[in-house]
Amino acid sequence: QRQLVESGGGLVQAGGSLRLSCAASGRTFSSYNMGWFRQAPGKEREFVAAISRGGSNTYYADSVKGRFTISRDNAKNTVYLQMNTLKPEDTAVYYCAASFAAVVAVNPREYNYWGQGTQVTVSS
Repeated sequence: QRQLVESGGGLVQAGGSLRLSCAASGRTFSSYNMGWFRQAPGKEREFVAAISRGGSNTYYADSVKGRFTISRDNAKNTVYLQMNTLKPEDTAVYYCAASFAAVVAVNPREYNYWGQGTQVTVSS
């Protein structure tokens, strides 16, 4: 069973930055596409960013494009989400997820393993 553990969430003022990390167990991390999703209270889980197995292809939701950067270090079994210029509407629980689908997906149903989530709160 693959385990994903997020860290790096917290409380930040609008305009600030946070860096989320997601550490994965196991020796096959590089065989998974990885994604970040978020869920705000009363809302559905939504796609934030995704990265291909080797890290050469990245995808972003329009709402975070230009502000967030996803990256991965396969030697460390870790995926990151650098979040800059944070806005109050970015407040949510952020989840990382792993997918063995053939192509990088934005649909959460295409992801096979999920972390427990880390809270990000952006104050105005």
